[in-house]
Amino acid sequence: MESGRTMAWLPSYLALAVIWGFSFFFIKVGLESFTPIGVAFGRIAFGALALILVTIVTRPALPPRWSWGHLFVASLLWVSVPWTLFAFAETQVSSALAGILNGAAPLMTLLVILLAFPEEKPTITRIVGLAIGFIGIVIVIGPEAVAGSPLGILALLGAITCYGIAFPYARRYLTGPTARERVSPISMSLALMIGGLIVTVPLSFSTGVIDGPVTPGPLLCVLALGALGSGIAYVLNFRVVTYADATTASTVAFLTPLVAILAGAVLLGEPLSWNQPLGGLLVVAGAATAQGLVRIPTSATEG
Repeated sequence: MESGRTMAWLPSYLALAVIWGFSFFFIKVGLESFTPIGVAFGRIAFGALALILVTIVTRPALPPRWSWGHLFVASLLWVSVPWTLFAFAETQVSSALAGILNGAAPLMTLLVILLAFPEEKPTITRIVGLAIGFIGIVIVIGPEAVAGSPLGILALLGAITCYGIAFPYARRYLTGPTARERVSPISMSLALMIGGLIVTVPLSFSTGVIDGPVTPGPLLCVLALGALGSGIAYVLNFRVVTYADATTASTVAFLTPLVAILAGAVLLGEPLSWNQPLGGLLVVAGAATAQGLVRIPTSATEG
């Protein structure tokens, strides 16, 4: 029976890891034809189209009027700003490095939660996990990466900081027990895309979206980035949460850096220095520890 439940969510879980892990490959290829704003705009637009289809099929309740302002703020933190920053960063750094640092987003989330939610106590396990993870970030970045592309590194750190703020913000005002009324996940996802379009459409007119000849490869990658990464991925994530639990669903973030490294090395021929997999391993280990998935004995006499 337990095996049957596992088979209900495991294919979706693995597909989710592949889709989100390949996002950084899709961004890198998309930049061959599009500007960073163009990649972000295309990602949001195709994601919105996919989620409109999902909404038509599932017919979730519309977000209540009081939530619109919070949804727009969440859209800035979850979509418009970080996706633009990731696209800009990959003009400076490898897709593998972007994928590895994206794996630190759970660490940033936990740090913000500890700072913004007084009820969340900074346990020894969380402190140790955060320390391990941030040591991993320092190792991943490395002195040569900072010297070679500081703007790209800053953009990546800015993007994961946005994610770190977005999750607890949404928890407090839209999805958590303190929210006035919980917003449907699919409705919220579509609202985030609409908010992203409100921001990126004017930017697209002012900065342009095309940076070279539009060939099938980059166009398909931006299409996949939006339709798969921002559309189908949400459905897969909800399936994992339904058949497993939210904690299991969150651990997919630990697999995406591995997929990003493999895609960058095999498909793009990106060089991989020793510090990237080592630091990435520490980032994942730190995030898993901070989330309580790895237990640290605090006393030999506990029991």
